[in-house]
Amino acid sequence: MSDSPSLLASTLASGRDAVTLDAALIAKATELVGDFAVNLTLAILILIATVMASRWAASAARRGLGRVSAFRRDSTVLSFAVQIVRVAVLIMGLIAVLQRLGVQTTSIIAVLGAASLAVGLALQGTLSNVAAGVMLLILRPYRVGDVVDIGGAVGSVEKLDLFTTQMTNGSNHKIVVPNSQVLGDRILNLSGQTRRRVEINFTVGYGEDLTQAREVLEGVARLHDKVLKDPPVWSGVTGLLDSAVQITLHAWVASGDWWQTQADLMQGGKEALDDAGIEIPFPHQVEVPQKGSGLRRVVLVQPDQPEQAGD
Repeated sequence: MSDSPSLLASTLASGRDAVTLDAALIAKATELVGDFAVNLTLAILILIATVMASRWAASAARRGLGRVSAFRRDSTVLSFAVQIVRVAVLIMGLIAVLQRLGVQTTSIIAVLGAASLAVGLALQGTLSNVAAGVMLLILRPYRVGDVVDIGGAVGSVEKLDLFTTQMTNGSNHKIVVPNSQVLGDRILNLSGQTRRRVEINFTVGYGEDLTQAREVLEGVARLHDKVLKDPPVWSGVTGLLDSAVQITLHAWVASGDWWQTQADLMQGGKEALDDAGIEIPFPHQVEVPQKGSGLRRVVLVQPDQPEQAGD
C-alpha cells in the first residue's frame, strides 16, 4: 500500500509531461501552418504582382523602344524585344515566389542543370525554332507586311515570334510555319523590293509579222498607267515552239501594282493581237500516215468548238 501514492504521483507526472508535449507539438504545428499560410498568401500576391508587372513592363518597353527609330521602323523587332522583356519579368517573379515558399534557388539551379540535357533533347525542335527566330531577326530576310513565298506557301507576314512565322494568304487563310522550317527552306520575298517586273509569254503563228506583234504588245504596256517608264518596256522572241512563236513582254511596275497590272496586260495583249488580226494559234499535232498517204495536220481545239481538220 505504501507504493500507491508514489505510483499515482508518477502517473500524474507522466500525464502532465504528455500533455505538455502534445501542447508543444500542437503549438509548433500551428506555427508551421501559420507560417506556411502567410508564405503562401505572400507567394500568391507576388505571383499576381508579377503578372501585372510583366504586362506593365511590356507596355513600357513598347512605348520606350517605339521612340527609337530602329525599332519604330520595324514592328517585328519591337514585338520580339517586348516579348523578351515580359518573359524576363515573369522568370524573376517566379523565382521570388519559389523563394517565399522555401525553395532554395541554388537547388533550382542544380535541378535545372541536371535536367538541361533531358529537356534539351525533348525540346530540341522547340529550341531550334527559338534559335531560328533569333537568326531571322538578325538576317532580316523579310519584315512584317512583306509578301513572301516560303516552301511554296505564299502570304503576307503578319507576325514573327520566338517559335513561328504567321502569314495570311490572298484567300485570308492563316498560315503558321515553324521558324526552323523557314530558316532551312527557300525564302522568296515578293515585296522586298519597291519594283517588280511583269513577264508575260504570248504565242503567235509562224506566218505572222513578228515585228508588228511586238509593237502591238509594247503599245499596250506603254499605255497602261501603272507601267513605269524606267526601265522601258521590252519585248522579244524567246522561243520557237512546235506550233507557235513565243514572244515575251517585260514591263516594270511598283510592287503593290504587280498582280492587277499583270492581269490587265495579259487581257489587253490578247485583245490587241485579235484586233490587229494576228493569230494566236491553237496547239496542233501532225499525224504521220502510212507510206504513200498524204500528210494531214490535226488541230487541237477547245471542247465546245467544232473540230477542224485540213488536208
